[in-house]
Amino acid sequence: MNFKTLLATACLLASPALAQDVKIGIAAEAYPPFSSPDASGNWVGWEIDIIHAVCAAAEMQCVITPVAWDGIIPALTSGQIDAIMNSMTITEERLQTIDFSDKYYNTPAVIVGAKGVEMAPTPEGLAGKIIGVQASTIHATYAEKHFAATAAEIKIYQTQDEANSDLAAGRIDATQADSIALDAFLATDAGKACCDLKGAVADDPEVLGLGVGAGVRKGDDALREKINAAIKKIREDGTYDKITATYFASSIYGD
Repeated sequence: MNFKTLLATACLLASPALAQDVKIGIAAEAYPPFSSPDASGNWVGWEIDIIHAVCAAAEMQCVITPVAWDGIIPALTSGQIDAIMNSMTITEERLQTIDFSDKYYNTPAVIVGAKGVEMAPTPEGLAGKIIGVQASTIHATYAEKHFAATAAEIKIYQTQDEANSDLAAGRIDATQADSIALDAFLATDAGKACCDLKGAVADDPEVLGLGVGAGVRKGDDALREKINAAIKKIREDGTYDKITATYFASSIYGD
């Protein structure tokens, strides 16, 4: 039995006395290498493995529950899911609606654009460009705040894959997203052919937040603290680093 299977089995078998499963919401749209369905329809990726590890450490029975990204916070607040673990950044705006666990990773936001086209990841460098971003993300908010005044257009997509496809097809000039997600795109044949990294955008903690955490309903302190304790445990016992090493060359936990 391999490492991932052991984690999944531990998550399913832990704490049989729990009254019900804990539904962990993820976006129904693929977001490799963090989460995506494999050929059999099973969700795989770094964040999926972290979910299994957190649930095992917290002795919770968890069910991964895909939800459309733009409806994932309403799904949490309405009780359809119990937590969100899907690369959701902790921001002041989101903290008005939901609570968050401690962070479990933090990577920069970057711009990727067409090869051979000079563009800095700044308002001046992107002047006159069409920039694609995923709806309901910190990247959409950042682009509207920092680039809308100089860009030709901020084009909104329901998924990052759609933005990447339009970039590869030449229908947009650039896209902004998490560095790891765009690294995965640049490693594909389409990404290698069309595009390259233009650099990280300037930091804006108000928009870009304080790292990625697990979202929980306001007042659900018990679940939040169980997740916090589990994140701490897998960081200390080496599980977090072991999972990360199977996907990335270096740590993505951040400062």
